[in-house]
Amino acid sequence: TFLLVFFVLILFRPAFSINALSATESLTISNNRTLVSPGDVFELGFFITNSSSRWYLGIWYKKLSERTYVWVANRDSPLSNAIGTLKISDNNLVLLDHSNKSVWSTNLTRGNERSPVVAELLANGNFVMRDSNNNDASGFLWQSFDSPTDTLLPEMKLGYDLKTGLNRFLTPWRSSDDPSSGDFLYELEARRLPEFYLSSGIFRLYRSGPWNGIRFSGIPDDQKLSYMVYNFTENSEEVAYTFRMTNNSIYSKLTVSVSGKFERQTWNPTLGMWNVFWSFPSDSQCDTYRICGPYSYCDVSTSPICNCIQGFNPSNVQQWDQRSWSGGCIRRTQLSCSGNGFARMKNMKLPEIRMAIVDRSIGIGVKECEKRCLSDCNCTAFANVDIRNGGTGCVIWTGRLDDMRNYASDGQDLYVKLAAADIVKKRNPNGKIIS
Repeated sequence: TFLLVFFVLILFRPAFSINALSATESLTISNNRTLVSPGDVFELGFFITNSSSRWYLGIWYKKLSERTYVWVANRDSPLSNAIGTLKISDNNLVLLDHSNKSVWSTNLTRGNERSPVVAELLANGNFVMRDSNNNDASGFLWQSFDSPTDTLLPEMKLGYDLKTGLNRFLTPWRSSDDPSSGDFLYELEARRLPEFYLSSGIFRLYRSGPWNGIRFSGIPDDQKLSYMVYNFTENSEEVAYTFRMTNNSIYSKLTVSVSGKFERQTWNPTLGMWNVFWSFPSDSQCDTYRICGPYSYCDVSTSPICNCIQGFNPSNVQQWDQRSWSGGCIRRTQLSCSGNGFARMKNMKLPEIRMAIVDRSIGIGVKECEKRCLSDCNCTAFANVDIRNGGTGCVIWTGRLDDMRNYASDGQDLYVKLAAADIVKKRNPNGKIIS
């Protein structure tokens, strides 16, 4: 009877998991212990890749049939064998190898006057270190959300903490079986109107376009999921993008893939796989950085795909006819300081913001922006900063216009300054000529 009760207790003992690591505890590869977030969504522990003997400390979705990693601590400093220990030492999280050497650490410098620290895996997948008597998020001593790898989870931030100088960016895995840092970088450029760039080394491959109050002008598909709320914050403390789920039963994430694509992935529980809702660059041509050269725009529905802006001609007709578009276009008629007008380009990815003046104080509509551009002899184009509620603020370009494309829908209106001779004139139903 005793043996029977003993085996029943062993076989049917209640499941028990912890989400925190105290200063007196440790995780090791040999004890196979993990931390599990409240709600059982995320799990933190050691893992090994399929074709390698190297070990890593990471976080993955606990319940999904497809093992999906969202963060790796020692991605560029793997453990060479199955001996590794995660523990708290001198108020820091440290990962030790077989020789008791640190291969990864939170590397904080702080006094010993505070209470003991604990490491905790939160419900949103954030692995944090805090004082044991302080649960306030503002008091986190360290958090994995500040050191992303290839994945942006809900409530994570991508961009700059201006108070500390922290820059949060994404870098893909080297390969599907190697979590070390890959060749691509998805990073925010925070000056003027902030926008994201996908780069490889010194080469820029793709630009998101600036945030227009609803979406990035070069990612029109990202605002069509009803179970998400998107936010871009720009103030004296931070410049950062984040999103959150209104339905926590749905798993969604942003990931930079091994091949250099920035993807919105949502888990499909019926098929047991990740569904790529959108991916950028979305095509091999129009999303390519500066494919059409200055003063031209890309349109997948035309042949050739590169088109000069109204009032402009190819700078080199022979090269243009040979589908070499890097030289772009030049004006037919040079601007003077008066008598100019505008061509309205709809559903555009706005030009690169490097040569632009941004004024957020301008009121509703485009009339004030138009007046500002007409009064500035160097102005080449303008658009609203924020397209919500009739449009507010002005972006004034004072140099060449680069890296533009248009879309069948969404996008944003851009107004390009033209000499009077290049403005297309039409007749309204009453026969009156209008520009």
